[in-house]
Amino acid sequence: MSRDNPFTATTFVDYWSKHFLKEKKNHSFSFAKNLSFYKSKLPGLFVNAGKNLTKGIHFEMGESSGEEEKGKTFLIYDVIDSEGQKRVFTNNRLGHYVVRQYPGYLIDLESYNTLDDFLSNTFKKSSRYKLRKYKKRFEECFDISFKAYNGEMSKEEYDTVFLYFRKLLKKRFEEKQISNNNLNTEEWDFYKDVAYPLILEKKASLFVLYKNEEPISITLTYLSENRIFDAITVFDIDYAKFHLGSIKIMYLVDWCLKNGWKILDFSKGHFDYKTRWSNKKFDFHYHIWFDKKSLRAQVYSLCLKYYFTLKQYLREKGVNEKLHKLTFAIKNKESENIQYSFEKTLQNYNEKELEELDITLPENSLFKKICYDFLYLFPENEKNINVYRLADRDSLYLIKGTDNESIIRINF
Repeated sequence: MSRDNPFTATTFVDYWSKHFLKEKKNHSFSFAKNLSFYKSKLPGLFVNAGKNLTKGIHFEMGESSGEEEKGKTFLIYDVIDSEGQKRVFTNNRLGHYVVRQYPGYLIDLESYNTLDDFLSNTFKKSSRYKLRKYKKRFEECFDISFKAYNGEMSKEEYDTVFLYFRKLLKKRFEEKQISNNNLNTEEWDFYKDVAYPLILEKKASLFVLYKNEEPISITLTYLSENRIFDAITVFDIDYAKFHLGSIKIMYLVDWCLKNGWKILDFSKGHFDYKTRWSNKKFDFHYHIWFDKKSLRAQVYSLCLKYYFTLKQYLREKGVNEKLHKLTFAIKNKESENIQYSFEKTLQNYNEKELEELDITLPENSLFKKICYDFLYLFPENEKNINVYRLADRDSLYLIKGTDNESIIRINF
């Protein structure tokens, strides 16, 4: 695994260095054969290239005389195979701390042949019924296609998908009213820059769920020999009633099984959907290696150990999530909360009162979500429904399909 880990691959390291190191250079050390490091602002402290933007590092231990590590401290983020890094060096110079950080979740697909096989062995009968119903209804209401980009993708198509990607992610976290570091300009520019060459090298994939030609769910993944690392995933919240998040996972699991992938890794961090879908849990660790004969290195290593231990404690107490919400509140104005309800159709309207709305226009974007909620309640294909304003009736609208119709009351 260490040899094909995507986060130690040349392309990933080079692009990360280009975006985050500026004029600094990478360094290599014999004790960690496949890792690159950079000098931090603290003298004698080296941090692995990729830092916390990797989704799980495997590194290969090597032998060292101890001279090149003299007086130094090394911080390695997001190690997911601590068993392979327990070597005691014969020179007895390097000390070692391991600090548990984020939980990780994955689906081990080794025992399954089909999506139905996986669902039958993972969920109760009632849950399987609901999941299949969500997917069937979704596909009946919309013209859906699923595409995996791996090894081949035009730059024009890539740029279009990433434009939607950021738009959907921004929309999702504005609804949650939580700041998201992926949307920071520097970080997002890195993801957009590195993903395309990795896709061409078959070390990354974009999984896109389309409605007609419009991306409505996008997942960026990195690839090792048999493991898919979910890096960023998002879906259009307008389709929330259809449980689009679960539907997308079903498409992903189906694709993995049909293409021989053994592990779908949801990566670090706790979310309810991960606990529901995963069948294995593991931990990410930060590794701190240091020169035991250097007082400065000993102080650095202990400070790092206690700092990350405290950080994880606060994360488990929910402080991290509260901080993200506070950051969002500081940066953004409170969004306007518009309520709406479906009511029985009025019997006294006539065709002359109806003014058709074009829901593709930005000023009518609210009605897209209303239409999708209507379709969930009254399954029809999207192409057969229309929305009308009732003339001279404030806040009343009519949504009409082939077999169903309803009045919409908007409370602005």
